Amino acid sequence: MKGRQVVLGRHWGAEAAALMVDGRVEDLLFDLSPLTPLPPGAICRAVVDRLVKGQGGVFVRLPEGERGFLRDARGLSEGQTLIVQVAGAAEDGKAIPVTQRVLFRGRAALVTPGAPGVNVSRRIRDEGDRARLTALGETALRQAKAPETMGLVIRSAAALLDADEVAGETRQLAELAVEVMADTTGRPELLVDADLPWHGAWIDWADPAPDSIEEGDDSFDAHGVSAAIDTLLDDELDLPGGGFAVIESTRALIAVDVNTGRDTTPAAALKVNIALARELPRQLRLRGLGGQIVIDFAPSAKRDRGTIEQVLRAAFKAEGTETTLIGWTAMGLFELNRKRDRVPLAAIAAAGELP
Repeated sequence: MKGRQVVLGRHWGAEAAALMVDGRVEDLLFDLSPLTPLPPGAICRAVVDRLVKGQGGVFVRLPEGERGFLRDARGLSEGQTLIVQVAGAAEDGKAIPVTQRVLFRGRAALVTPGAPGVNVSRRIRDEGDRARLTALGETALRQAKAPETMGLVIRSAAALLDADEVAGETRQLAELAVEVMADTTGRPELLVDADLPWHGAWIDWADPAPDSIEEGDDSFDAHGVSAAIDTLLDDELDLPGGGFAVIESTRALIAVDVNTGRDTTPAAALKVNIALARELPRQLRLRGLGGQIVIDFAPSAKRDRGTIEQVLRAAFKAEGTETTLIGWTAMGLFELNRKRDRVPLAAIAAAGELP
């Protein structure tokens, strides 16, 4: 099916959502409660547990007996309470990454404690719309009695919504933010749950507006999402022209090995390397992979490296997840680092298949 399609259903016995573009799965959201009581996005009251000298961070105590790690933390003392948000998925045996840069997310706006001012998405270009939405945001903050240190970002979807809807949601988000950010007294506590998949889809996939929304317990099977997930759980990825890549997750890093298959000519190597470079951001997103990533491209001439890197940078430019492309090593490998902001699909599958 052509166009944008949002599929709301269930997978592994829990709520799930998929975004499809022209018949291909582009994003997935799952209920992570079987895996962790504190999924990415959850907002908590935390207590500083231990300062880590030399790393510029602190360990904090979180609800449910969990432990978090806050980077770039300065001016904090042991026993101090603070509001944090889960910033990503914890690696095995490590603390949950948290941040003090808390965001309260809505369809029309993001409320940003600690980042004052009203900013309108650059995708809204009409000056009249920008002025109108800025005024709506300023009014919402004023009505919520928000401190001067609190601001908001008007999202591009706001241009598609009724003014009253934008004003109402923005005011409610601001009021929630004011209440939560002031709730710093007490033991570690979960203050705001992470978004469940259907609500997350409503927030994040509203712009551009989907051409259709498919719902039902069997919708993942009916629209090919379940089959796509099965493919994503395979380490081997087929590429055009008979080539393939193997994407393996280890404790230290994500290794990507690119192969031409039977055709070992230089032209085939460049073709399969470019295909992998274009597809890699989508594969990492859907597989929920991040951290240090090392790519062993199929052997090709050194003069092709510039072309491959250019394609890779263009592919990652459109990604919302923070990614740093480091470059080529002396052994001809390409390194990049991607923020771990998702739980690996393999871990979700393992939890979902438990009896």
